[in-house]
Amino acid sequence: MTKLFVDKKIDIAAPAALVWDVLTISELNRQWAVEFSSGGPQFHLESTWEMESPVLWKGEDGTVVVEGNITALEQDKLLRFTVFDVRSPERPHVTDEDGITFKLSENQGLTTLHVLQGDFGVMTDGQIYRDASADIWDKVLPKVKEMAEQRIK
Repeated sequence: MTKLFVDKKIDIAAPAALVWDVLTISELNRQWAVEFSSGGPQFHLESTWEMESPVLWKGEDGTVVVEGNITALEQDKLLRFTVFDVRSPERPHVTDEDGITFKLSENQGLTTLHVLQGDFGVMTDGQIYRDASADIWDKVLPKVKEMAEQRIK
């Protein structure tokens, strides 16, 4: 079975710590997570952002739409968590590389944010979901960039 991942990068003129904040602080991530709602209710990510802690994608009414757990964590450098739509009838088998991975690398005040999401290959119609997610990340990453760069001003 072919592995299917979204693989996107963006350069951000801000320190990695500010990019990390945009990704992890609920008040900030709700501004970019809205792109995942496809016109539906807005939601945001909540977590203590500690290893193995839950990551909950919550709607404005507090309903959990997507849940997962942190599987890799290095402050301001690496964050990986699984994602599972609680509305799906069954959980697919996930490996350590599955879910969403944020890798941040900083060089002289410029941070490269690398996002990997997948493996969509384990899903029925995985290519369709992978392509739809790639389109969403094409909207999310510029928002994350803009938000982080505005925080340094």
